[in-house]
Amino acid sequence: MTEPFVALMRRYVTDYTNRHDVSVCPEIMEPGYVLHMGPHEVAGRDEAYIPAARRQFEQFPGLGLTVHTIVTDGRRLAMRFSEHGRRARDGRLAVWTGIGLYRWNGRRLESNFVEQDYWSRRRQLGSGHPGTVDPPALAPWDTTAEPAEPAAETVVREWLATGAAVQPASAAVRFDDGDAGPALLTDVSSTVDELFSAGSHVAFRVTASGAYAGGLGSAAGGAAGTPATLHLVGLVTVDHGRVAGGWIVRDRLGLARSLAQPAVASS
Repeated sequence: MTEPFVALMRRYVTDYTNRHDVSVCPEIMEPGYVLHMGPHEVAGRDEAYIPAARRQFEQFPGLGLTVHTIVTDGRRLAMRFSEHGRRARDGRLAVWTGIGLYRWNGRRLESNFVEQDYWSRRRQLGSGHPGTVDPPALAPWDTTAEPAEPAAETVVREWLATGAAVQPASAAVRFDDGDAGPALLTDVSSTVDELFSAGSHVAFRVTASGAYAGGLGSAAGGAAGTPATLHLVGLVTVDHGRVAGGWIVRDRLGLARSLAQPAVASS
């Protein structure tokens, strides 16, 4: 039998997102559904979330979503995915990765902590050179729930406390579109906003603070050393007491915009 939460996410992906059918949203989301992305909250299914989804579908009329990984403990679920499509206004193509951490109440979705690599999307649309879509999961809708693993959660919390999730410190963990570049922050302190495990898999959302270290070019206004905040979502695997692999998506575009904002305001 299909895991109930996974069955709901199948509707989320196939019936709602890939068909662009927002009439499905009331069937799979609570009225108070909240999407957390970067510093933003899109709160309220009908008044906020559905209008935002419609704008995305208008911007990319053929938008598709490909699932790469799903893990769940039965109450919460992490999904690594790519969205891809052709922009309506100029016909340019792009693919961008994302990770979402979903909560439900046994009937409908209540919230999602998500990051999508809009920095990479902007770069692809600007250059006219799209990326490639990672291979799809072979059987995402056959995923079964795995019990929480407190020891794995402890390993990841300790790993996050070192700041390792903010900067490419291990070849085992893939950052963003695979071209993560140098560390974005120094003197990092982190707040874990969400964290759960499903067997050896641990998913998390972190708000990191520190000093901007560079790496985003002129888009950030050249503000090296400026206090900065970076949001990120990750899904990693723990093996023999260490983080052995996984993926992290950082809100690089949001960071660049927040750093450039003072310069814009003063001009």
